[in-house]
Amino acid sequence: ATGKEAGGSSSKDLVTAELFRNQGTVFALPLSRRPLMPGIVMSVPVECDKIIKELTEQLHPAGSQAYVGTFLQKERELSPDEDASELPYTVDIDPDDPTAHLHEIGTFAQVRHITSKTEEDGEVQPASLMLYGHRRIRRTATVSTDPLQVEVVHLKDDKYDNTDDVLKATTMEIVSTIKDLVNANPLHKEQLKLFIQFGGDFENTSRLADVGASLTTANNKKLQAVLEALDVPHRASLTLALLKAELELVKLQQHIGKQVEEKISKDQRKYFLMEQLKSIKKELGLEKDDKSALIEKFQKKFIEVEKVAPAEAVEVMKEELRKMNSLDPSSSEFNVTRGYVEWLLALPWGKFCPEVLDLNHAQQVLDAEHYGMQDVKERILEFVAVAKLRSSSQGKILCLVGPPGVGKTSIARSIAKALGRKYYRFSVGGLSDVAEIKGHRRTYVGAMPGKLVQCLKAVGSSNPLILIDEVDKLGSGFRGDH
Repeated sequence: ATGKEAGGSSSKDLVTAELFRNQGTVFALPLSRRPLMPGIVMSVPVECDKIIKELTEQLHPAGSQAYVGTFLQKERELSPDEDASELPYTVDIDPDDPTAHLHEIGTFAQVRHITSKTEEDGEVQPASLMLYGHRRIRRTATVSTDPLQVEVVHLKDDKYDNTDDVLKATTMEIVSTIKDLVNANPLHKEQLKLFIQFGGDFENTSRLADVGASLTTANNKKLQAVLEALDVPHRASLTLALLKAELELVKLQQHIGKQVEEKISKDQRKYFLMEQLKSIKKELGLEKDDKSALIEKFQKKFIEVEKVAPAEAVEVMKEELRKMNSLDPSSSEFNVTRGYVEWLLALPWGKFCPEVLDLNHAQQVLDAEHYGMQDVKERILEFVAVAKLRSSSQGKILCLVGPPGVGKTSIARSIAKALGRKYYRFSVGGLSDVAEIKGHRRTYVGAMPGKLVQCLKAVGSSNPLILIDEVDKLGSGFRGDH
């Protein structure tokens, strides 16, 4: 490597790099996430206090230099609870064979700065080294294990013809792809600034290939292949392939991001336009907001109901409507009150079906729809006769008992037809919660009134004939029989 390739920030650095050209023993820093490329600056956390102490001493007095060797850890199978993206830059050393898990070829790096160990939120943050990669090295032997020191030989690139047209074209394509990548992802600009600051030359194909590979998110195996490539044309070819793949990945990411942004922008634009349209219509008196329109609708319905509903019900409705006026439409209490008022106004206040208390008509209906069952028909006719004498059949209850299939349900429908009333049936077989009949508390989300209230709304009459079927199949629970 030349002094220019060493990339120091001063003449002192360049001279020191020349002095350490043939340094044979260095501290070895294992890396687990990605290799350090020559010409690249990387921060590496180090937990070995002995290495930090030794390197700190080497950097004093001021102006002195310290160097280390970085070696990528060989890939290993991760356990199910490990995430490759969360692995630390440095790994623990195997005391039995400290270099078995490291690649032979690494990077001879200069220590630019040491950050001491710190403590944040009760957690100790390890010391870190700011490293600048100088050149490729190959480890040949282990000198010591605590701290880990290895003997290395410094590697040179294979000789190549820098006037070769193919190599020139490859270099130009690498430069062009890097420009496109930087335009697509401005985060890479800082890395290029550091490359130029430390003496990087875009006409130096060897260094250009290294910095190009460092800009990608390729996996460890591909980056290590670039680091181990001493043949510069081959290294440039590998880097160009990685850069092209990275550019396609960035374009895909931008395409996905653009689609999401367009969808969000379209939805937001539609929302803002709808809000503006509502405001304009409200100002022109063409439309009122949802709350005002809803309350106005309830008020119109209330005027009709007020004439026929009992005084107690009218007072409750008035109170609930006043409450709605003071509540915010987005509050949960508003929705609860709205549901309650809707049910109150939906009930058939004052609506009754005219009763038909005609014994002959009742006899004809029963005989037309059921054969036999004389004792049952006589009891029903007796019920109609008593109702006619009293001019009312309100509050009467009949209990129909018999085995399945004898016509209990169907004859109840015939009774409703004979009396001229609306008919409603609901089954209580297997029912274990009395709230299904009585209704749920209003405080519950999605609370519904009981079956009897639902019946009145469904039939639209205040005097229907209601059949409660399968009473014998009522469930039982910890509250007792229901």
